Amino acid sequence: MMKICNFCGNGNFRNKKVQYIYRSGSQFMIVNEVPCEECEYCGEQYFRSDVLKKIEKEFIKLFTAKKKPKKQVKVPVEEFAELK
Repeated sequence: MMKICNFCGNGNFRNKKVQYIYRSGSQFMIVNEVPCEECEYCGEQYFRSDVLKKIEKEFIKLFTAKKKPKKQVKVPVEEFAELK
């Protein structure tokens, strides 16, 4: 059975490692080098469920203080209405 992109209908994918941003509420975790399949036409990314479950488990460990992050970054936050 041939795979097709859910967004553009293309059937060509490439294996790639990307940066993935996991978010839960107002908390974020950035994960580098996450494997995915990417549509060669539109760039839509597809992740295996076991990969996403592993990321979720690591997120929970970080925010329950069972694990320290390798790195932390400050991210400025603005409200759109305040931008002038």
